[in-house]
Amino acid sequence: MSESYNVLAAGGLFHQQIGDFTPRLAQQEMAQAVEDALAFSGRLVVESGTGTGKTYAYLVAVVLSGKRTIISTGTKHLQEQIFKRDLPVVLSVLDETVSAQMLKGRANYLCRYRLKLNSQQSDLVDQANQLEYDVIDKWAARTKSGDIAEVSDVNEASPIWKQVTSTTDNCLGGKCPDYRNCFVNQARQRAMKADIVVVNHHLFFSDLTLKTEGFGELLPDHEAVIFDEAHSVPDIASQFFGFSLSSFQLKELTKDVLAAKKEEKSAVDFSVCIPALENQIDKIQGYCKRLKNSAAILADLKNAKFDELLESLATRLDHLQDALTLAAPAGEGLSRCQNRCLHIQSQLDRWREDRDQNSVCWLAVEKSWFRMNVTPLNVGIHFSKFIENAGNPGVAWIFTSATLAVEDDFTAFCSEIGLQNAETRRWESPYDFQQNAMMYLPAELPDPRESNFASALAAAIRDVTEASNGRAFCLFTSHAMMENVYQLLHSNCKWPLLVQGRAAKQQLLEQFLQSENAVLLGTSSFWEGVDVKGEALSCVIIDKLPFAPPSDPVLKSKLQHSEEQGGNPFMDIQIPNAVIALKQGAGRLIRSETDRGILVICDQRMTTKAYGSLFLKSLPPMPITQSLYDVQRFFAAC
Repeated sequence: MSESYNVLAAGGLFHQQIGDFTPRLAQQEMAQAVEDALAFSGRLVVESGTGTGKTYAYLVAVVLSGKRTIISTGTKHLQEQIFKRDLPVVLSVLDETVSAQMLKGRANYLCRYRLKLNSQQSDLVDQANQLEYDVIDKWAARTKSGDIAEVSDVNEASPIWKQVTSTTDNCLGGKCPDYRNCFVNQARQRAMKADIVVVNHHLFFSDLTLKTEGFGELLPDHEAVIFDEAHSVPDIASQFFGFSLSSFQLKELTKDVLAAKKEEKSAVDFSVCIPALENQIDKIQGYCKRLKNSAAILADLKNAKFDELLESLATRLDHLQDALTLAAPAGEGLSRCQNRCLHIQSQLDRWREDRDQNSVCWLAVEKSWFRMNVTPLNVGIHFSKFIENAGNPGVAWIFTSATLAVEDDFTAFCSEIGLQNAETRRWESPYDFQQNAMMYLPAELPDPRESNFASALAAAIRDVTEASNGRAFCLFTSHAMMENVYQLLHSNCKWPLLVQGRAAKQQLLEQFLQSENAVLLGTSSFWEGVDVKGEALSCVIIDKLPFAPPSDPVLKSKLQHSEEQGGNPFMDIQIPNAVIALKQGAGRLIRSETDRGILVICDQRMTTKAYGSLFLKSLPPMPITQSLYDVQRFFAAC
């Protein structure tokens, strides 16, 4: 057996030194598989069920290998957990001294220059944000890292952060007066010297894109890459292999032009071109509000009015570019704004032309913004090129998550990211689902597409939560269905009813835990990354199989592309994506060895459609019932 296997085994170092450590064969075997992949620069795809201990498994293998490694995670929360909690434990147990750093994207670090700019130009800070600005100003005098996560008194979503952090567009680079003390540069320099760097997928693909385009890199040369929460890699990668241009970016440009003009004392007059551009942005926003769908393919939007609006937007950008060409010599800020304007113009032109048959151009619309997107139809084409050509051929690539396979098949995931000749391994969760869980498939519910489904679903939720004494997550595939069911439940619900959107996610989770018998209604953000152990969460109710809506412009284009290539869009794309999403939602239920609970899936297609068996076989093995009486007996025995 390998060294990684042995240190995690019964009687091994972890068993000896960590009091509550439970040796698990799956964890040992995974560590050995990762160790082998690292040793032979292999490609490994691993599904490791909840409770396996996959983080320790790959960290032990990485530390013992001595390989310079990038560990990429799906969320900043997991990134911090690995760096601040798990990695220190592994290094302590193994008695190894390894240089490790955590690196986030630049929006997570204070920009000293922009903080000063706001203090000197008080009109840039709204009165409503002044108190938060004062908190940040005091923190800036004592922080060593500049990581905005240190400031607990200012909400991470507060608009003030955009004014005191930088973007690639507005950063002055080496010409910034605070360049030597820049928190972003300091963090990157530390990362460049580290043996292990913990990042997130967004930063990893941002770095990959820079390398592909021939610009400077963010991450050091490395011998191994490990993607944790790898199920989210395809979606995040697609954002970076395409691009988006939003109304927010356009308006940020106008704000930064005015700030730079004032700072660098330019005599160029922007009093006509900037209001004209902002007015045109508002006109497009007004037009977009009248569209039937919040997202649509560009080809479906083509008409004389929309073309005229876009042509006028291009003209207003041309006028701004003319003024910036005159103003750019005044200073680095205006010079950067000129480059940004050129970049925006090229993006707008590419989006309007819509000529790339391997990408889809589409528009996303909300009440206060619109965003023009270009998304590749096949992420794997881009990613595989990097792995095969741009990347070091001696790099080991390891992908791991609790949800990657459809039943025991990894074909869909590997195909989506363009991964060929990879070893695949799968380990079930060690938790006893046969004894501690049950799946309830209500027999009398109508098809989710029928008009009476919402009322029947609300009645089923009442029945189940009556048996469970609340303590339930109700996970919905759409906001509309969630709101519909809430309206049917709230007037006579005997349990505290918490609804996504009524408060921040973390606040809702805290209320859920404190109440001990609450029912929480949530959509996509509660389907994954939520870890509630114990009796507070004893029931997960899922409204229907999480098929992405066929009206989604990217999915619609992918399905059409797959069909044109002779594939089976439903089985090749829709089924695998829905299976992975369902596994994520179901994974909220059993989070520890002692957890007990019921998984309720309110979609008759689980039993009436042939593909239902794929969903059933992909979930942890547990007793299945269609009888409410069995649910009541289960909770009565708890």
